[in-house]
Amino acid sequence: MTKILFVCTGNICRSPTAEAVARHFISTGGLEGRIEVDSAGTQGYHVGEAPDPRTRKAAQLRGYDLSALRARKLDPFDFQRFDLLLAMDRGHLETMRRLCPEVYRPRLGLFMEYARNSEYDEVPDPYYGGPRGFDVVLDMCEDGVKGLLETVTARA
Repeated sequence: MTKILFVCTGNICRSPTAEAVARHFISTGGLEGRIEVDSAGTQGYHVGEAPDPRTRKAAQLRGYDLSALRARKLDPFDFQRFDLLLAMDRGHLETMRRLCPEVYRPRLGLFMEYARNSEYDEVPDPYYGGPRGFDVVLDMCEDGVKGLLETVTARA
Protein backbone atom coordinates (compact mmCIF):
# COMPACT_ATOMS: atom_id res chain seq x y z
CA MET A 1 0.00 0.00 0.00
CA THR A 2 1.38 3.39 -1.02
CA LYS A 3 0.09 6.29 1.07
CA ILE A 4 0.11 9.78 -0.43
CA LEU A 5 -0.66 13.11 1.24
CA PHE A 6 -1.41 16.28 -0.75
CA VAL A 7 -0.59 19.52 1.10
CA CYS A 8 -1.61 23.15 0.57
CA THR A 9 -2.19 26.09 2.92
CA GLY A 10 -5.65 25.68 4.44
CA ASN A 11 -6.75 22.36 2.93
CA ILE A 12 -9.87 23.87 1.34
CA CYS A 13 -8.91 24.39 -2.33
CA ARG A 14 -5.88 22.77 -3.93
CA SER A 15 -5.05 19.75 -1.79
CA PRO A 16 -8.65 18.51 -1.39
CA THR A 17 -9.06 18.88 -5.15
CA ALA A 18 -5.99 16.70 -5.71
CA GLU A 19 -7.30 14.22 -3.13
CA ALA A 20 -10.73 13.97 -4.78
CA VAL A 21 -9.27 13.61 -8.27
CA ALA A 22 -6.88 10.92 -7.00
CA ARG A 23 -9.69 9.06 -5.22
CA HIS A 24 -11.70 9.09 -8.45
CA PHE A 25 -8.82 7.79 -10.58
CA ILE A 26 -7.90 5.18 -7.96
CA SER A 27 -11.48 3.94 -7.96
CA THR A 28 -11.97 3.93 -11.72
CA GLY A 29 -8.50 2.46 -12.27
CA GLY A 30 -9.03 -0.48 -9.93
CA LEU A 31 -6.26 0.69 -7.59
CA GLU A 32 -8.18 0.47 -4.30
CA GLY A 33 -6.13 -1.35 -1.72
CA ARG A 34 -2.92 -0.36 -3.48
CA ILE A 35 -2.94 3.42 -3.06
CA GLU A 36 -4.39 5.52 -0.24
CA VAL A 37 -4.67 9.32 -0.41
CA ASP A 38 -5.43 12.14 1.99
CA SER A 39 -4.86 15.89 2.16
CA ALA A 40 -3.88 18.46 4.77
CA GLY A 41 -2.98 22.11 5.18
CA THR A 42 0.17 23.68 6.57
CA GLN A 43 -2.08 26.05 8.53
CA GLY A 44 -5.08 25.30 10.74
CA TYR A 45 -7.29 28.19 9.60
CA HIS A 46 -10.10 25.96 8.34
CA VAL A 47 -9.82 22.76 10.40
CA GLY A 48 -13.10 20.83 10.25
CA GLU A 49 -14.53 22.89 7.39
CA ALA A 50 -15.68 21.54 4.04
CA PRO A 51 -13.71 22.58 0.96
CA ASP A 52 -14.40 26.06 -0.42
CA PRO A 53 -17.83 26.20 -2.15
CA ARG A 54 -16.18 27.30 -5.41
CA THR A 55 -13.85 24.31 -5.24
CA ARG A 56 -16.78 21.95 -4.64
CA LYS A 57 -18.80 23.49 -7.49
CA ALA A 58 -15.98 23.28 -10.05
CA ALA A 59 -15.19 19.70 -9.00
CA GLN A 60 -18.84 18.63 -9.10
CA LEU A 61 -19.16 19.90 -12.67
CA ARG A 62 -16.43 17.40 -13.61
CA GLY A 63 -17.85 14.54 -11.58
CA TYR A 64 -15.64 14.75 -8.49
CA ASP A 65 -17.23 14.56 -5.06
CA LEU A 66 -15.63 16.57 -2.27
CA SER A 67 -18.67 16.51 0.04
CA ALA A 68 -17.15 14.16 2.64
CA LEU A 69 -13.80 15.97 2.86
CA ARG A 70 -12.97 18.18 5.85
CA ALA A 71 -9.92 20.37 6.32
CA ARG A 72 -7.21 19.23 8.67
CA LYS A 73 -3.79 20.53 9.60
CA LEU A 74 -0.60 18.67 8.77
CA ASP A 75 0.32 16.50 11.75
CA PRO A 76 3.91 15.58 12.72
CA PHE A 77 2.94 11.89 12.49
CA ASP A 78 2.05 12.42 8.79
CA PHE A 79 5.74 12.43 7.90
CA GLN A 80 6.06 8.89 9.21
CA ARG A 81 2.64 7.65 8.07
CA PHE A 82 2.79 8.69 4.40
CA ASP A 83 5.17 7.40 1.73
CA LEU A 84 4.85 10.61 -0.31
CA LEU A 85 3.93 14.08 0.94
CA LEU A 86 3.33 16.33 -2.03
CA ALA A 87 3.23 20.11 -1.77
CA MET A 88 1.13 22.23 -4.08
CA ASP A 89 3.80 24.95 -4.17
CA ARG A 90 7.34 25.70 -3.00
CA GLY A 91 6.15 27.59 0.08
CA HIS A 92 4.35 24.50 1.31
CA LEU A 93 7.37 22.37 0.52
CA GLU A 94 9.64 24.67 2.56
CA THR A 95 7.23 24.57 5.49
CA MET A 96 7.12 20.79 5.30
CA ARG A 97 10.93 20.59 5.19
CA ARG A 98 11.19 22.70 8.34
CA LEU A 99 8.71 20.48 10.20
CA CYS A 100 9.86 17.12 8.85
CA PRO A 101 12.40 14.95 10.67
CA GLU A 102 15.45 14.55 8.45
CA VAL A 103 14.95 10.80 8.07
CA TYR A 104 11.62 11.38 6.27
CA ARG A 105 12.64 14.30 4.03
CA PRO A 106 13.13 12.07 0.95
CA ARG A 107 9.34 11.54 1.05
CA LEU A 108 8.67 15.24 0.35
CA GLY A 109 8.17 16.69 -3.11
CA LEU A 110 6.21 18.99 -5.37
CA PHE A 111 2.98 17.51 -6.70
CA MET A 112 3.42 18.97 -10.18
CA GLU A 113 6.70 17.10 -10.66
CA TYR A 114 4.41 14.22 -11.71
CA ALA A 115 2.47 16.22 -14.31
CA ARG A 116 2.97 15.21 -17.91
CA ASN A 117 1.36 18.10 -19.78
CA SER A 118 2.05 21.19 -17.70
CA GLU A 119 4.91 23.60 -17.94
CA TYR A 120 4.25 24.75 -14.35
CA ASP A 121 5.69 23.14 -11.26
CA GLU A 122 3.36 24.81 -8.75
CA VAL A 123 -0.43 24.76 -8.46
CA PRO A 124 -1.62 28.38 -8.11
CA ASP A 125 -3.91 29.30 -5.23
CA PRO A 126 -7.36 30.06 -6.66
CA TYR A 127 -8.77 31.38 -3.37
CA TYR A 128 -8.47 35.11 -4.12
CA GLY A 129 -9.17 34.88 -7.87
CA GLY A 130 -12.18 34.24 -10.04
CA PRO A 131 -13.95 31.01 -10.98
CA ARG A 132 -11.52 30.23 -13.80
CA GLY A 133 -8.78 29.62 -11.24
CA PHE A 134 -10.65 26.62 -9.85
CA ASP A 135 -10.86 25.09 -13.33
CA VAL A 136 -7.12 25.65 -13.80
CA VAL A 137 -6.47 23.85 -10.50
CA LEU A 138 -8.64 20.95 -11.65
CA ASP A 139 -6.77 20.74 -14.97
CA MET A 140 -3.45 20.67 -13.14
CA CYS A 141 -4.65 18.12 -10.58
CA GLU A 142 -5.96 15.79 -13.27
CA ASP A 143 -2.63 15.95 -15.08
CA GLY A 144 -0.56 15.59 -11.91
CA VAL A 145 -2.63 12.72 -10.51
CA LYS A 146 -2.46 10.76 -13.76
CA GLY A 147 1.32 11.03 -13.82
CA LEU A 148 1.57 10.29 -10.11
CA LEU A 149 -0.52 7.12 -10.35
CA GLU A 150 1.45 5.96 -13.39
CA THR A 151 4.70 6.50 -11.47
CA VAL A 152 3.50 4.80 -8.29
CA THR A 153 2.02 1.77 -10.06
CA ALA A 154 5.15 1.35 -12.20
CA ARG A 155 7.27 1.15 -9.03
CA ALA A 156 5.09 -1.56 -7.47
